[in-house]
Amino acid sequence: MHETALISLALILFVGIFCQWLAWRLKLPAIIFLLFCGILAGPIFKWLDPDQLFGDLLFPFVSLSVAVILFEGSLTLNFREIPGLEKVIRNLITLGVLISWVITTCATHFLLGFSWEISCLFGAIMVVTGPTVIMPMIRTVRPTEGVANVLQWEGILIDPIGAILAVLTYEFIVAGGLQGGLTAGMLVFGKMILIGVVCGVGAGYFFSTLVRKYWVPQYLHNVIALALVCAIFAISNHMEAESGLLSVTVMGLWLANMPNLDLEDLIDFKESLSVLLISVLFILLAARMDLPRFLSLGWPALGVFAVIQFLVRPLSVQLCALGSKLTMAERHLLAWIAPRGIVAAAITALFAIKLETLGYQNAPQLVPLTFMVIIGTVVLQSATARPIARFLKVAEPEPKGFLIVGANLVARKIAKALNEEGFRVLLTDQNWSSVSTAKMLGLNAYWGNPVSEHAERHLDLLGIGHLLAISPHIELNALAAQYFRLEFEPQHIYTIRNEQAENGKTIEKSEFKFGGRYLFNASITYQDLEKLLDPGNVIKKTLLTDEFSFEDYIQKHRNRRLPLFAMDENDSIYVFTPDEELKPREGWSILALVQGDE
Repeated sequence: MHETALISLALILFVGIFCQWLAWRLKLPAIIFLLFCGILAGPIFKWLDPDQLFGDLLFPFVSLSVAVILFEGSLTLNFREIPGLEKVIRNLITLGVLISWVITTCATHFLLGFSWEISCLFGAIMVVTGPTVIMPMIRTVRPTEGVANVLQWEGILIDPIGAILAVLTYEFIVAGGLQGGLTAGMLVFGKMILIGVVCGVGAGYFFSTLVRKYWVPQYLHNVIALALVCAIFAISNHMEAESGLLSVTVMGLWLANMPNLDLEDLIDFKESLSVLLISVLFILLAARMDLPRFLSLGWPALGVFAVIQFLVRPLSVQLCALGSKLTMAERHLLAWIAPRGIVAAAITALFAIKLETLGYQNAPQLVPLTFMVIIGTVVLQSATARPIARFLKVAEPEPKGFLIVGANLVARKIAKALNEEGFRVLLTDQNWSSVSTAKMLGLNAYWGNPVSEHAERHLDLLGIGHLLAISPHIELNALAAQYFRLEFEPQHIYTIRNEQAENGKTIEKSEFKFGGRYLFNASITYQDLEKLLDPGNVIKKTLLTDEFSFEDYIQKHRNRRLPLFAMDENDSIYVFTPDEELKPREGWSILALVQGDE
């Protein structure tokens, strides 16, 4: 029995992370693959029974996982990032919630014939979206900053609001209607708000004090934060059911907006943990789905889904965005994206069991109906959001551009060649003369330290996915490579050599951890490039053909050309490095430094 459970847990982890990798390769949201695997493993092939595997620990595990995910998301909610969008976000979590609740309740009652009580509870649950589905979708769709910020803030803040609304509706139902339910609901609402705010602010203040006064070592910051999130969530829920989500959200918001508090390591740790938890949760909850009951909902359930997708969301967004700085195209994309996720599934499962025990007829159908909406919104929006964003011209461009540390002669020549090929290039340097020269050449350049707080606020990295550290200062190159390792993929961070290798061996004492990959070839240094890039030498583009392959190119120009970049037919760009042998094919182009009059 124990071996079976061990194998099941290991497979859930493996399949979940494999789905994340597959989604990355195919550029699709991982939730599609996670749901598919969960449904296959659970209701179809009966390989996985989460209730049997976890027993009474299933829902506590789901609840704690959701709390950690919400906390991680709220850590990224900085008020200075949403100037001009505060009203939209406020409207979406107030007026938008009311619109969604009322229309979904009516659609459920009239289309499916559910009682008003059950319909009202389902409508309350359906107001949530949540970071478990929103954040992976934002990473895939890559909408403009305004749309991304609104979706992120709404998704994180609306989860505790939806949970509170569901609890109030449940209290109203079991209290017997308007007379007893209104008083009980207001009492519960007040307690939840008070507990959530007090516990959240208290926990945030306590953790920030531990960090600022150096009462705990750096290596314990992440695990202390995790333990504190779980403790506050459990304590809040013990004092008042479902108030824990509000507590952890408030705690994250408090920490995110405290000045001079470094949270990068904590955010990085929590982001990795969230990916793992999301992978496990979606497989587990999808495996619990009752397939016969799901299929028995029939066409009326699709009608409810259509109302939620094509009426509720567009109406809510258009009304909430009136008078905002969002363009009409951005509003259209916001009106399309509102997938439901883990919080909706978890809350529904909890209240469906309670109401079924009390004898409410349609309560068992709440779970399959919720999963129908989750699957419908996730699959439809995941498959179409990126093409719609591109069609509306509100998607960020592919990150093919370059941030170049240095605006010296070498950096300017390389930037000019890349810019002429259509790649966005941004140079940065503390030398005003070099920056001025770059700007006179028509290049975008930032004057200042690229790793400063000012640069963090003002460097526009839209469409940029590569770092080239081409400064003559070895320490600055290494510092920039390490600083931007969370912004760019590690394989897209490059630095120029500043010293020659001795006797064919790299000088180990000058190596930096996270220093990036060396540019171009094993022996070229910044000083070499500076000498080569005199007025007589240029960077030239050569197209490879069936008659003139890359091998022919190397053979012909072995000693006269230094290959710098390769571009394929899709305008993707690759950097030549000594640690990877590029094999450009027919149809590719080579950008190389040409010496002399060749």
